[in-house]
Amino acid sequence: MIALLKNRSFFLALGLLTIFPLDVFAAGKEPQIDTGDTTWMLIATAIVIFMHVPGLALFYGGLVSERNVISTMMHSFVSLLIVSVVWVLWGYSLSFGPDIGGFIGGLDYIGFNSVGDETAFGTMTIPHYIFAIFQCAFAAITVAIISGGIAGRISFPAWIAFSALWLTFIYAPMAHWVWGGGWLFKMGELDFAGGTVVHILSGVSALTAAVVIGPRFEHLKKDHAPHNIVLFLIGAATLWFGWFGFNAGSALGANGVTTLAFANTEIAAAAGGLGWLLIEWKFRKRPTLVGAATGTIAGLVGITPAAGFVSVPSALIIGIASAPICYFAIHFVKKRFKYDDTLDAFGVHGIGGIWGAIATGIFATKGVNPAGNNGLLYGNLEQLLHQCVGVATAIILAMAGTFIILKVISLFVPLRVSREDELMGLDLSFHEESAYNTEIQSRDSNIGSTPVRGASNN
Repeated sequence: MIALLKNRSFFLALGLLTIFPLDVFAAGKEPQIDTGDTTWMLIATAIVIFMHVPGLALFYGGLVSERNVISTMMHSFVSLLIVSVVWVLWGYSLSFGPDIGGFIGGLDYIGFNSVGDETAFGTMTIPHYIFAIFQCAFAAITVAIISGGIAGRISFPAWIAFSALWLTFIYAPMAHWVWGGGWLFKMGELDFAGGTVVHILSGVSALTAAVVIGPRFEHLKKDHAPHNIVLFLIGAATLWFGWFGFNAGSALGANGVTTLAFANTEIAAAAGGLGWLLIEWKFRKRPTLVGAATGTIAGLVGITPAAGFVSVPSALIIGIASAPICYFAIHFVKKRFKYDDTLDAFGVHGIGGIWGAIATGIFATKGVNPAGNNGLLYGNLEQLLHQCVGVATAIILAMAGTFIILKVISLFVPLRVSREDELMGLDLSFHEESAYNTEIQSRDSNIGSTPVRGASNN
C-alpha cells in the first residue's frame, strides 16, 4: 500500500511538471538570448546598413549632376566610416549609457566597454553587441541624410569634421532623450523608429547647413535635373527595402509588433507614392518616376515614428497625407523662401518627420501595442502635446547645434569649395575621379569653365 501511494505521488509530481514547466517557478528570471530574435536583428542591422550604402548613395547620386556623383556618394560612404568609429569610441555610451539627469548617457560603454554577447541591458532577448551596432546604423544614415541639403558645395574636410561633431553633440543627446531613458522618454514621447531622432534632426540640420554655407553659384539660374533617374530609382527601391529593417527591426525582436511595423511600412510607402503621383498628375499634367519615388520615401518617413504604435488603416492615412505635405514644402515653401536645399532633405525628411511625429500623437493606440499610449483619436490629448514637445525640441537642437558646429569648423577649414572647384564639379576638382569614363577632362583645363557634360550644378 505504501509503495502504491509513493508511486502515485511520483506520477502526480511528474504530471504537474509536464503541465507546468520548471521555469514557471523561477520567479523574476532574467530574459535569455533568443536565437530567433537575434537572427532577425542581425538581418535587420545588415539591411539598414545596406539602405545606407548603396541605397542612399545611389538615391542621392542619381539626383545630382554628372560632375558631383562621386563626391555625393562619398558623403554617404564616409559618414558610415566615421560614425562607426565614433560610435564605438564614445557615441554609443553618450546615447545609451546610464542616464545622467535625463540629459546624457554616462561613460560606462566608452570603447564598447561592458558591451558583450550578454542580453542587452538584461531586459532584451538579443545580445548587447547587436543592439549597439543596430543603433550605430541608425546614427550613420542620419548623418548621411544631411549631405543632401549641401551636396555640390561643402568641402570634404568640413564634412568629415561635421560628421563627427554632429553625431557627438546633436544626435547622441537626442537619441538619449528619446530612446536612452532621457527626459523625453520619461515624459512619454513616442518615437518607434526615428521620427524626431532621425528625420527631424537630419532634415532641419540640412536646411540650417544649406543656409549657413550658402546657395550654389548657379542656384535659381539653371534647371537642376537628375542626371541618372535609373540610379535614383535603384537607390529609392533599396531604401524602401531597407526601411523594413529600419522600422520592423526597431521592435528589437521577432514578434507581433515586428509584423505590425512591417505591414505599416509597406502600406504607408505605397500610399505616399500613389498620393504624390496623383498630385503631380493634377498640377503638372503628367506623372513622373522621380515624383512617385519621392512620394514613396515621404510616406516611409511619415510612418517611421508611428510604425509600431498605429493600426494599418492609420498607416494608410499617414502615408497618403505625407505626399501633399512634403510636395507643398518642396514646390511652394522652398520656392517662396529660395533656400538651396539641393536634394530636398528638409522637404522630405524634416517636414515628413514633423508630420509623422505629430501623427503618432493623433493615431497611436494601445490596441495594437500595449507598450505604447493612446493618441488623440482615442481620448488622449496629452500624447499629442508630448509629441509636439519632442518635435520642437528636435527642431531647436538641430538648428542651434548645426549652426554652432559649422561656425566652429569654419574657424579651422573652409566650409565650402571655391567657385572654380564648384563649377568644375567636386568629382574632378577634389577627388580626381569621374563616375563615367567618357569626356574626362583634366583639372587644369577646366578651371573657371563649366564642363560640357551635365548642364546642372547640383
